[in-house]
Amino acid sequence: MEKGAIAAPGPTPSRRALMAAGAASLFGLRPGEQAPSVGDPTGDSLLEAHRGLFAQYRRIGQLSPPGALLPALSEQTHALHTLSERTGPHTGRALLALAARFAEFAGWMAQEAGDDATALRWTGHAVDLAHISGDDVLPSYTLVRRALIAYYRGDSAETIALVEDALSDRLPPRVRGLAWQRKAQGHALGGEYDACMRALDRARSLFARARAEEDATDDAPVLGTAHLDDPVSMITGWCLLDLGRPGQAADTLDRECAHIGSTALRTRARYGTRRALAHAMVGDLDHACALTGELLATGAPPGSATIAKDLRRLARVLGRYRDRPAYRAVAPALAAVLAPTRPV
Repeated sequence: MEKGAIAAPGPTPSRRALMAAGAASLFGLRPGEQAPSVGDPTGDSLLEAHRGLFAQYRRIGQLSPPGALLPALSEQTHALHTLSERTGPHTGRALLALAARFAEFAGWMAQEAGDDATALRWTGHAVDLAHISGDDVLPSYTLVRRALIAYYRGDSAETIALVEDALSDRLPPRVRGLAWQRKAQGHALGGEYDACMRALDRARSLFARARAEEDATDDAPVLGTAHLDDPVSMITGWCLLDLGRPGQAADTLDRECAHIGSTALRTRARYGTRRALAHAMVGDLDHACALTGELLATGAPPGSATIAKDLRRLARVLGRYRDRPAYRAVAPALAAVLAPTRPV
């Protein structure tokens, strides 16, 4: 396996060294000693354990402030990179590919924390790790991630342009489906209804193909959201709101939000905010306020810059009805959530 030193964003080298040593010590390794390989039961367990840890971090990301996860994700990324250099080639490549997934997830958490520059650095680091591991899929998926940053900046053209190279037939259908879905969001942002619906149709057919081709023996973490049963239908509701069709958006989001798991708090907050906003924009104030109250009462994870953007938009729409009792009932809690945090 090709070796290479990659500088990642994150904590100091001494802390990284400690983390890497800790990862190795879990398997009783002395300096210079090789870790077990895939195909060896212990090597398979090593990879399985770290994949399980990644799944746990994704669960924690649904429940906690995004910035709180970044130090741990940084340490784990570097630990896997270091551990990969002390294994056989097959295990090493698998561990590096997983390190790339940790780096990509760190980029998402950085974006959630409101730091787009760090998000892009982590995403770039994920690409570097993926290339070394021989993974030619993740680098294309990171274009979908970069396009999301452009989307939240309100840049329709860049959102669409960034995903063009992720639409290639050489890529797995799930990645292409995610790319078409993001392209649909870009078209919706630009007010292009027909182009948006065509992109969503392409995404739907690709997700169906991905499910049909899914390999039940593949334990690699799924790319993109793992908390939506039907991501295209949910994003259809999202796009309809951007397209200025709040009534249709409300109907779609009502249906799809009912299927989100109770522990996926960040996902519930993200789409629940859009759902409340759709009802508010259609003029159904009492229901919009009721949904907002339920949303705030769930203890949705704090610190999400992307969710806060829609919450501020929701607050502006609801604020047009300051004299209504329903608004006055939720206004204090909504203001508290949106109040800027002060450093301790």
